[in-house]
Amino acid sequence: MGDTLLTIGEMCAEFGVTPRTLRFYEAKELIIPRRVGTRRLYTRRCRARLKLILQGKRFGFSLEEIRQLLNLYDIGDQQKTQFSRTYALGLERLRAMEAQRSELDAAITELRQQLAWGEQILEREDLQRASA
Repeated sequence: MGDTLLTIGEMCAEFGVTPRTLRFYEAKELIIPRRVGTRRLYTRRCRARLKLILQGKRFGFSLEEIRQLLNLYDIGDQQKTQFSRTYALGLERLRAMEAQRSELDAAITELRQQLAWGEQILEREDLQRASA
């Protein structure tokens, strides 16, 4: 895409988001499109930031965490601080997600056991009704 500027509709189509979502991220100063009159034009930088925002949200980062990580891009250390902080937050999030998965796996196992027990009860009642 190079330096091609995208309209709000093109950004929405490319990233599968709504105009409201883009305006929300703009209001939060996570992306800053160029303005030509009333039109918003999104740069390559906006697209890169939106991609990172959406990925961060999918991983469970808060918007404030995402903002802080994005802002580290411009501190002038060739993104060393940004990569380091992103890596550390990523490890924390991965541990939390794995713990959630473990809890969810245990809950699924317990629910399956309860449903199997319930199924046996229902089958017994059906047999009793059929033989009566």
